[in-house]
Amino acid sequence: MSRLIVISNRVRQPGNSAAQGGLAVALSATLRESRGIWMGWSGNMTEKFTGHIAFQEDEGVKTATIDLEEQDIDEYYNGYANRTLWPLFHYRIDLAEYDRTFEGGYNRVNERFADTATPLIEREDIVWIHDYHMIPLGQMLRDRGLENRIGFFLHIPWPPTRLLVSLPHHRQLVEAMFAYDVVGFQTEEWLESFRHYVEKEMGGTVEGDICTVGERSIRAIACPIGIDFQDFVEAAQSPAAAQMRRQMRASLQNRSLIVGVDRLDYSKGLEERFAGYERFLKDYPEYHRDVVLVQIAPPSRGEVKSYQEIRAKLDSYAGRVNGEYSDVDWTPIRYVNQGYPRDQLGGIYRTARIGLVTPLRDGMNLVAKEFVAAQDPDDPGVLILSRFAGAALQLDRALLVNPYSAEEISDAIYRALQMPLKERQDRWRSMMDNVQKQDVAWWRERFSALLAGPSPSPNTAGTPELVAVK
Repeated sequence: MSRLIVISNRVRQPGNSAAQGGLAVALSATLRESRGIWMGWSGNMTEKFTGHIAFQEDEGVKTATIDLEEQDIDEYYNGYANRTLWPLFHYRIDLAEYDRTFEGGYNRVNERFADTATPLIEREDIVWIHDYHMIPLGQMLRDRGLENRIGFFLHIPWPPTRLLVSLPHHRQLVEAMFAYDVVGFQTEEWLESFRHYVEKEMGGTVEGDICTVGERSIRAIACPIGIDFQDFVEAAQSPAAAQMRRQMRASLQNRSLIVGVDRLDYSKGLEERFAGYERFLKDYPEYHRDVVLVQIAPPSRGEVKSYQEIRAKLDSYAGRVNGEYSDVDWTPIRYVNQGYPRDQLGGIYRTARIGLVTPLRDGMNLVAKEFVAAQDPDDPGVLILSRFAGAALQLDRALLVNPYSAEEISDAIYRALQMPLKERQDRWRSMMDNVQKQDVAWWRERFSALLAGPSPSPNTAGTPELVAVK
């Protein structure tokens, strides 16, 4: 088995394995089997970048991390990654900031990753690079002479061509992706957007999975990520989950729980979700005192102004709704700015009558799959899911809604509360089958098999010869 080298912005955290996300769990298994290395940013700042690599090993997984300078973090991470690419790729061109220092920092940090990673990579290793933080890294590794199989997976949406062309040097960014052997997207929609750009902006051709520009061909596929199914089901049935269910039921006092779990981010549609719930309270006053919305939203990227603004808006919104509708012994919204371990979340999901997952745009959204996996087969809750989440293509038996429409969210909540047991069971069973079959191991194995296979054409190292656009 070839050794796997994973490179991503952040790495698997040593210590509490129960707190690891699905991606960490999936990749850790392969890294252990192949004696591989997971490389990324430590999350720490250094006064001057030295290229020093800190190695650690935890539960058989070796990590290699580097510290970044304050300017690197500001320009690469807070800047280009999260103030330029993240909003643009989530269709929020109004929030995207275009600053040449951001782009310069992004390329500089990717060069630093290339410099430090290259000596670690042996001739037969397979390299798998993850997400929007490191799009050009594959090309930079090729520039340093690496001829290894290199794959890239984008965990967030790929924007339509009409939006992507607003990015300065957009073509240069996409050209760099032709240094990879396999490029993966979460859904067919994001893949089609990439193909459209290749054909219309680069003069390339698309035949099946193969995209060709000039002399360079890559395999571009849709490969939706899943959850660690068995592990999550076990966590949702653990003693910690059972204790959380007891706590929730005692605090709800026989009321129906509607739950949302999201990182605090404008792409998650939290303000629109509150508006939909407020509309429900207005449209269906007979449910006052019978329902509670628990919105769990741990903060993230607090240094970025747009994230500070969304937190302030949600604080205000929750307070206003509660002020208008609360009674002395009932508060319609419980808005919580902290995260919970996976087993406790499993207990909360299992208690809920409704899972409210309504992002404005999402590459996949694993909360929707976790909610399904946590349900009681005899009395499952109902998933209300945004049409604009990647998961909607797989979980099509959810109640699909337009997250921008408060009326649709309101009506879906009412329908879910009224839904007969047999229909709830039928919808859940169909979704559960998909969550179980296309779990994170299926995703990892499918992508890895293509990455380990032959190239679609004799790809050469270095910058690809590209067709000129007239």
